[in-house]
Amino acid sequence: MNPKIRCIIVDDEPMARDILTSFVARVSQIELVKSCSNAMEAFDVINNQEVDLVFLDINMPEVSGLSLAESITKKTKIIFTTAYREYAVDGFNLHAVDYLLKPIAFERFLQAIQKLFEITNTKNEPKTVSETNIVTNFIFVRADRKMIKINFNDIIYIESLSDYIKIHTPKETITTRETIKNIETKLPSASFLRIHRSYIVSISKITSYTNEFIELHKKALPISRSYKESILEKLKKL
Repeated sequence: MNPKIRCIIVDDEPMARDILTSFVARVSQIELVKSCSNAMEAFDVINNQEVDLVFLDINMPEVSGLSLAESITKKTKIIFTTAYREYAVDGFNLHAVDYLLKPIAFERFLQAIQKLFEITNTKNEPKTVSETNIVTNFIFVRADRKMIKINFNDIIYIESLSDYIKIHTPKETITTRETIKNIETKLPSASFLRIHRSYIVSISKITSYTNEFIELHKKALPISRSYKESILEKLKKL
């Protein structure tokens, strides 16, 4: 059995770190060593612990990600993460494995990991990241200053409130700073349905529906016109 890839996340934005943390948790071959808020903290970890991979934001205060990358002398691989396309050339000049543009979708994250495996396993038996290696039954979200695990089976529906979302479960409603677009990329498409710009529902929790509404747990949620055709088509096939 191949050892896990030990990684750190380096980003000054808490939400960006949370998203990558949840992505890493879903891939069994990767182990998160630490989530760092600045380059100096990351530099200390890299020089005192075994780190195989760095998810590295470029545009950070004081010491940039590019400066940190230039200072890494070990055989530590780098995947850059940034909201700015103009840094791509600089990133690849530093022999980065990949360059992820924010907001990062889980599928794009997996592509970068697969590229890493292809690079690091050229002398060994190739490793692939597949559905059997991905934990797909939960996500982590930040609420009350901690990361909370939410099982997909517990989610009834998700409600958008601008830059926040409410995740409704039978026992509680969890509010987290996240966009509904980003949370949608973390959910298995076979189990969840976007019915409106403000709502995602769990398919298994639907009790009835019309052309205008979906009902679940005594709650009626509207189906928007832009989603109606695809939603009704999918529900008819169930």
